[in-house]
Amino acid sequence: MRQFLKYTLASLTGSILFCLLLGFLLTLGAVGLVGVIVAGLGKEGDAPTVEKDTVLVYDLSTVIPDSPEAIDPSALVFSTETPSELTLRQAVLALEEAATDDRITALYLKGSTALGTGLANQTEMQPAIAAFQAAGKPILAYDISWSEREYAVAALADTIYLNPFGEIEMNGLYAETMYQADALEKLGVGVQVTRVGRYKSAVEPLIRNTMSPEEREQTQRLLEDVWQNLLSTAAPRDLSPQQLQTIANTKGFLFGAEAETQKLADAIAYEDEVITALRELTGEGDKEIEDSDLDFRQISLAGYAATVDDPLTSRRSDNQVALVYAEGPIVDGGDGDFSQTGVIQGNALARQLRQLRQDDEVKAVVLRVNSPGGSATASEVILREVKLLREAGKPVVVSMGNVAASGGYWIASQADAILAQPTTITGSIGVFGIFLNLEELGTKVGVNWDGVKTSELADIFSTTRPKTPAELAILQRSVDTIYDSFLDRVAEGRDLTRPAVAELAQGRVWSGQAALDLGLVDKLGGVNDAIATAVELAELGDDWRLQEYPEPSEFQQFLRGFFSTEVAQTQAHDPLTAQVLQFVDDAQLLRALNDPRGVYMLMPYQFVVK
Repeated sequence: MRQFLKYTLASLTGSILFCLLLGFLLTLGAVGLVGVIVAGLGKEGDAPTVEKDTVLVYDLSTVIPDSPEAIDPSALVFSTETPSELTLRQAVLALEEAATDDRITALYLKGSTALGTGLANQTEMQPAIAAFQAAGKPILAYDISWSEREYAVAALADTIYLNPFGEIEMNGLYAETMYQADALEKLGVGVQVTRVGRYKSAVEPLIRNTMSPEEREQTQRLLEDVWQNLLSTAAPRDLSPQQLQTIANTKGFLFGAEAETQKLADAIAYEDEVITALRELTGEGDKEIEDSDLDFRQISLAGYAATVDDPLTSRRSDNQVALVYAEGPIVDGGDGDFSQTGVIQGNALARQLRQLRQDDEVKAVVLRVNSPGGSATASEVILREVKLLREAGKPVVVSMGNVAASGGYWIASQADAILAQPTTITGSIGVFGIFLNLEELGTKVGVNWDGVKTSELADIFSTTRPKTPAELAILQRSVDTIYDSFLDRVAEGRDLTRPAVAELAQGRVWSGQAALDLGLVDKLGGVNDAIATAVELAELGDDWRLQEYPEPSEFQQFLRGFFSTEVAQTQAHDPLTAQVLQFVDDAQLLRALNDPRGVYMLMPYQFVVK
């Protein structure tokens, strides 16, 4: 009955949203609607013109996901944010093409208060940015305040500008977790957990008031790995990691001219002075600026990407390499015609992989995983199709994005090859279950529950009383069984002994570099490296073409063409708003967890470097 109500309400909500959108469109009038559709479709096919001596502008706040997001019509009704027009592969391809395009004279890295892509994706873009230098084209970077992560990109520039009142942050990384055990106890909310893995700390914020030694150990190791990677990115500026570490330990921030003295910045300038330098590069330096907004001949990264054809997807061949995107938490379900946006639905992704297995033109599959995990059941459903693909003689190569942990690693574990970036967060081979009870809270506020049952264990999942020791033992056995299965699948897929997997598992999170050393990852690299590996394993030579999945429907393409007028950018929020939004994100993630057994393989935290 609970599932019936859930899907009935979801269907009703979808119908209401559709009617709202339809009503909105109808108000435009029949003639106006035709004009809107024609205009939208026309915009989809129109690429901007690139003039000679144009500067390519990469605004670091540009949202760059792995794949084109499916547009949720409800988001168009209730949200002001436009969907991103630029994917990671498109961004890399555009940068590589622009480096050799005679019309593009320079690259401008425009700093921002927030970055629109993750660490692993950022790493994948850096060689394409460096290609400008190899082509003899200048790279300029400007910001008022450079964070460490931004600076890792800016370090590739020939000239780094810093506002006179700005600073370069170089004070290291810090991680903290909010522990709620005391608060929950005071509220009268009981928490019981089942878990396997000494480092599987996803449950600890609910049952502890401080970090466990294991959590402290793994988080410190992960931060150190990421920090060393960030320090190494300053190598193009002849700055050693030791120099930057000294600054982090003693200064933390370099203000104005001090950043230039320490050689982290090349010039102290206001933005109008930077624009003047850009106008010199475009040949506009001697022209009078008529309006109040200083400007120069430019094209955005997304705008330029729209002019670039993908040579891998435009090839003519009957042999197809399928690039399948798996982004978001892993949840159960996905049997309908429409997939839920922002999550990986187990049945939907499995169905996609099954279709590729049955397609004779598909010779190999690259599975791009960017997921913190989720439902254990859904993860196994997906992994089953990965195994069947391999049994059908079609190589499967996994390309790990910013994170591929817990269930995200489960679905990757038995691929022919696994590639990751040094900063990819992976591993977390562990399982847990969380059970809340509201009995004491109900007593405090005068709420009571009563009921009947036909057997002793019928109410084992009730949230109105604590679990008995016998019930916890049953639930723990379920967790143990899934954990044992996890170890078996990793041992088989990675060609490791089970004791070796058990030692490096325990729910511990690793960086991509550490995972390579441990054998959880085969080599370091990005999406294109994974594609090349799949082509090699399938022995296709040059006779192949790339096809990305899932393919957007015609309606989705129309929505994208009509509503995506510019690239969505991350927004900087005040600290209070940021905390509230983080709470909303966490709550949405918890609501998405729908494993039928109540057992999850989820990374213990969301790791964001700012």
